[in-house]
Order: sequence, then C-alpha cells, then structure tokens
Amino acid sequence: MTEKQLQSDIKSVFKVLRLPAMSSAYQGISDRARKESLSYEEYLYNLLSEEEQSRENKRIVRWMKESRLPLEKTMENFDKKRLPKKLEGQLSSILEGGFVNRRENILAFGNPGSGKTHLLCAIATEMIYLGYSVLFKKCSLMVQELLIAKQELRLPKYLRQLSKYDLLIIDDIGYIQQNREEMEVLFTLLSERYERGSVMLTSNLPFSKWEQIFKDPMTTAAAIDRLVHHCIILELNLPSYRLEESKRKKKDGGDNIAESK
Repeated sequence: MTEKQLQSDIKSVFKVLRLPAMSSAYQGISDRARKESLSYEEYLYNLLSEEEQSRENKRIVRWMKESRLPLEKTMENFDKKRLPKKLEGQLSSILEGGFVNRRENILAFGNPGSGKTHLLCAIATEMIYLGYSVLFKKCSLMVQELLIAKQELRLPKYLRQLSKYDLLIIDDIGYIQQNREEMEVLFTLLSERYERGSVMLTSNLPFSKWEQIFKDPMTTAAAIDRLVHHCIILELNLPSYRLEESKRKKKDGGDNIAESK
C-alpha cells in the first residue's frame, strides 16, 4: 500500500468512527512524532487529546447556548474589588464546584444594581467549564412557563425537563409581584429541586418580606426551609454598580469639558 493510499484509508476510518479532530490533526501530529522520536504511546496520547479537546470545546459552546446565560456576564469582567472580604472567600470556595455535587443552593441578596445577577451568571459560566449543565431564567418567565405547563396538564413533564440541569438559576425572585396561582407553581418547582439539584437565585427582598412573594405564611416558610437547608447565602449589600458607573461617566465628561475650556 502506498503512503497516499494509507493516508486516504486512515481518513476514511476516522470518518466512520466520527473522529473529525483526529482526522484533521493526525498528519501534523505524525510529522511531529517522527521529528521528535515520540513513542507509540506518546503519539497515540497526543492524537486522542486532540479529539478530546475538540469535543470539550464543542460541549462548552453547546451548553453555553443552551444555558441562555447572558454571555457578557463573566468572571473576567466582574469587578471583584467591590466584594467584601468575607464574600471573596466564599467565592473562591464556590468556584471549586463542590456545591453542585452536594446539591447546595446559592442565594444572592442585595439592592438593585449590586451585581447579584452578574455574579451568579459568572459562577454558572465557570461551572459549565467544569462540566455542569446550567439553565438561566428570569423568575417572571419561569413562572409563566410553569403556569402554562400546568394549564396544559404537562407540568410533571416540564419539571422533568428542568431536572436534567445541574444548576437552575432563577433571577429576580420577588421583583415582579405575581398572584397566588403563579407562586404555587414556583413553590412546586422548588420542592421538586429540593436535594435533587442546585438552585441559584437572586432577590432584592430579604426572607422577612418573602410573604409578599408566596402570599401565604405557611407556603413562605416551607419555601424558605427548602432553600436554606443546604445553601450558601451571598449578601451583596453594595451600592448600585450602574449608578456608580453613571456618576463616573458624568464626572469624566465634566472633567473633559473643563479641560477643553
């Protein structure tokens, strides 16, 4: 068999086995193996690593798209200098990912604009890199989807669909007031997730005001109990980042005008 025929047959095998990254990289890796006198095991490892990395990159892209996370809210562009020292320590531990395996929840409280959503989205993005699946939903949208599923008699099926995600982010709970029926389906979701999967949520309402959300003291107590049993609470009692940014831009604009005069 000629070298050209051998290369063609190798590529055909890669195609049959669905190994596109190995097919693209094997020639270059083969040339390097000959040049550097790599062992058969080293050559094979390099070739397999190419396929593994390619599949991992595709998984990350696919899971990021499916997560519906805001792509701009990453750890790289989150201003960690604004965080209190205690929260910095919590964040380092959280980013190791163990809380997902332990089915722990992360509850972020703070004023509007304090960075709650950005922080949880940044954490969730890092979890995708670690191999955990994520779904991000605004609370108002999540509630409406649950309610529609209930009305169409497919709520159990929808809850099963949600259960496939390791992390479920519910953003801005309590920000928009909903009626009792809407809150009942949200409670059903929280009960279904209890000790089965992690929930990450943001709220500008402390627990003492959650009766405004669930409309009933017993339901409120039961919801809080399920969330806090295994949880990490992040308190972002910080000034509004958006307000600070707006003030800074106005100040910079004023300084520029003064300099031009």
